[in-house]
Formats: sequence, structure tokens, C-alpha cells
Amino acid sequence: MPGDLEFMMGKFAARIPGDRRYAANHLWLKPAGGCFRVGFTAYSVRLLQDVYFLSWSIDAETAVRTKQEIGEVESSKAVSSLYAPHDGHVGRFNDQPLNDPSVINTDNYEAGWLYEFSTDAELLTPEQYVDLLAAGWEKTQQVIKGQMNE
Repeated sequence: MPGDLEFMMGKFAARIPGDRRYAANHLWLKPAGGCFRVGFTAYSVRLLQDVYFLSWSIDAETAVRTKQEIGEVESSKAVSSLYAPHDGHVGRFNDQPLNDPSVINTDNYEAGWLYEFSTDAELLTPEQYVDLLAAGWEKTQQVIKGQMNE
């Protein structure tokens, strides 16, 4: 298994596991029996902070398009829409975070996975994902500081 990477978000390290692929909308995709399990990266969980509500606007077993809205997450920071990472097929949803969204905060890379997904899309490697984070970090910091000054 490839080693994990880290992306420093100021003084906080976001772990990027080496055993999965990534999407530009800050989701991880881990191979799981012919499909992928999908969840929030440590980067996205850190920006969301305490997740306390999750809902889906599509049914399981639905074909989706890249950037199609598929659900909503509510956290201490904001209510945010969730989008499909690529063209593909959403399989089943994980009931655990629906029943107790705090698992996303405490175990986002394992028990806190969101749904199963099938796609033929080209996914980001861990290294490519870290490069994506680095390229956007300055803008992200400006947004964070702007929110803190409101």
C-alpha cells in the first residue's frame, strides 16, 4: 500500500491516504468490490468543521453527471450542496453517517464513507490531489479569513 501524504493547512495536517484516488471536489474514492466507496477528505472535513446533518436529493442506484447536485451537508460553518465527483452511478448510501453524521468528523476515511460509486473517469492520484490543494490554498485562506471577519 502506498504511503500516506500530508497537506499542511496552516498548523493542521490533512492526511491524504495513499490507498485511494481523489476528485477535485475534495472527495476520496477507494476501490471496494467493483466500485468505489466515496467520502470527504480530511481537507474538506477540516473546512466544514463539525458536520451534523447529511441528506441526499437522489435515490440510490442513480446515474449522475459531473457536478450534479446529489445532496446536502450541514456543519457548524455552513449548509453546502454535495455534487457528484464525475459522471457515474451512485450505488447504495452508507446509513451510518445518515443516522449519526458525527462519524464523518471522527472517522471520515473509514466508517464515515458516504456512498458507493461506479465511474470510468480519470481520478487524481494522492500526489495530484496534494498539488491541487497547494495550488488553491492561498485562495482558500482568503475565503476563511473573510468568513472570520464577517
